[in-house]
Amino acid sequence: MSTPGRGLHGRVLDSLGPAITAGDYPGGSVLRTDELAQRFEVSRSVMREAVRVLESMHLVESRRRVGVTVLPKSAWNVYDPQVIRWRLAGTDRPRQLRSLTVLRSAIEPVAAGLAAQHATAEQCAELTECALGMVANSRGHKLEGYLVHDVAFHRVILTASGNEMFARLGDVVAEVLAGRTHHEVMFEDPDPAAVTLHVQVAEAVRGGDAARAEQLTREITEGALQELDILAP
Repeated sequence: MSTPGRGLHGRVLDSLGPAITAGDYPGGSVLRTDELAQRFEVSRSVMREAVRVLESMHLVESRRRVGVTVLPKSAWNVYDPQVIRWRLAGTDRPRQLRSLTVLRSAIEPVAAGLAAQHATAEQCAELTECALGMVANSRGHKLEGYLVHDVAFHRVILTASGNEMFARLGDVVAEVLAGRTHHEVMFEDPDPAAVTLHVQVAEAVRGGDAARAEQLTREITEGALQELDILAP
């Protein structure tokens, strides 16, 4: 899928980024901007702009008289939403999904417990609205509609926790949920038990029950891991 609003350098990124994250260019590989510009049929200035974006993600390092060097995976900004999207599009998708889901299981239950203590009335109302939207789209193969409400639900949880570090993980969680949907690592209709759990989390947060909100969210993330065992072993 093309990166919107980025013009020619976006087209370059949509090809070069996934190739790097897929390991087509192993760490230590040296790329020549002139050769890349010819390959992608763009100007050197467009190529340099694309390289600057890749540098901001710590995928490459550009040095004069050396060229553009692909960095090892340990240096990548693995929390960058675009890097996550590229990695989920590659052959390493099952392991990447598992890694991200384990991260969710460590963070989101705690965030939900905090949300039960700190959520505003507006956030509680938004959470309930999101949960009801998930229910409304949970049957009839409406995964895209379900995804919209699912992403919004988890963003509210992370933000309502009152922890700015958790809140910044909203984009990461959104990419995980979108990746599961777009790469068909979900059942045609969401697990009814998971949908019910989301409704119950919204109720627990609204009722200020931190322990219950945390436990229910833990069940959601554990269920997501179990789905991966089936759909992306």
